[in-house]
Amino acid sequence: MKKIFKGDIIYTKNPNSFEVNKDSYLIVEDGVVKEICRYLESIPSDCEYLDYTNKLIIPGFVDIHLHSSQFFNIGLGMDKELIPWLNTYTFPEEAKFRDLEYAKTAYSKFVIDLVNKGTTSSVIYSTIHKESTMLLMDLLDKANLRAYVGKVNMDRNTIDELCENTNDSIKETEEIILSSNSNRVKPIITPRFVPSCSKELMEGLSKLAIKYNVPVQSHLSENTNEVKWVKELHPDIENYASVYNKFGLFGQTKTVMAHCIYTSDEEIELMKKKGVFAAHCAISNFNLSSGIMPVRKYLDYGVDVGLGSDISGGNTLSIPQSIVSTIQASKMKWLESNKKLYPLSFSEVFYMATKGGGKFFENVGSFESGYNADLLIIDDSNLLDFNKFDCLERLQKYIYSGNENNIKAVYVNANKLNR
Repeated sequence: MKKIFKGDIIYTKNPNSFEVNKDSYLIVEDGVVKEICRYLESIPSDCEYLDYTNKLIIPGFVDIHLHSSQFFNIGLGMDKELIPWLNTYTFPEEAKFRDLEYAKTAYSKFVIDLVNKGTTSSVIYSTIHKESTMLLMDLLDKANLRAYVGKVNMDRNTIDELCENTNDSIKETEEIILSSNSNRVKPIITPRFVPSCSKELMEGLSKLAIKYNVPVQSHLSENTNEVKWVKELHPDIENYASVYNKFGLFGQTKTVMAHCIYTSDEEIELMKKKGVFAAHCAISNFNLSSGIMPVRKYLDYGVDVGLGSDISGGNTLSIPQSIVSTIQASKMKWLESNKKLYPLSFSEVFYMATKGGGKFFENVGSFESGYNADLLIIDDSNLLDFNKFDCLERLQKYIYSGNENNIKAVYVNANKLNR
């Protein structure tokens, strides 16, 4: 099926600049971008023509780190640091997902909000519960969203209701992998973080990742007490990242690590060498007093960086708000570093929110030929006044001062999603 979208088309091929195609045509065939044309002599009779003249057309947002089971906890416990927050709010909430009816209620609302916020691709934590994880995957698939979903693995240092038997955790993870048959919603190996996973569990999960070529997600150096705790648990291993690497969970298959605030230069070099993605979660890092990730350093090393809403450490699924917070955080890091780590530009962070994070999925987050036609239609008319703004100024106004009401339509592979 061929489709033609007309509007003001904006995307990033690289982090340093925008591609702006005003009043142009996005040509899509079988859900994949073919080309962008400035002029068309006529609309082919075999095409569906979607006229969004004077609307912005941008790639769907990509969120590479969030906890779906914490959706109902958004906005709670923001006066606590990471470990007390986990024990007081997060773990008790996640324990409720053993109840499939509760999981269905929570995950259904989560999926609706994901669509409404314009996030078309995401990397998601569920909980330790196999059945509710599979339910979430089914809901995402039926909503036509693109996602990696991970059943969380924990066999130590958590509340009794969430502490798994090691062998059962590995077995149920494999069962999810074997049952997965969706082209858009796929499994991802998800050890919560080193403190909650024994050596035996990490080794078992690594074997599954390699055997089935399944990607891996986890947390890295989010909090100073967490980093200290990992060193106490593994005193013989030089640093946090190397713990994951020793047990085969650090780039042996495609890997994303969230937060990465207190990583050493040696760890960043290891991430570059192993092709590990970093998920920057600026809002969560503020809320839980975790710190400011030195994103510029990662980019200088050549590490791929995407954005994560990290709900409910983050208080919103909105990737535009994450873009704004990321830019603001980089300005504070610039001052903190004696102006050595230069602030991130608007184009760099928009790239992270689209093509940069989209690299984890491949051919996602851009309108280059061969990319999946995941796109948002932005009606920014309420943000304009008598001044004349160019397309980039309009995009910036939407990101900084707009909201989900400005999203007129959401498409994945050129198919319009229900909202």
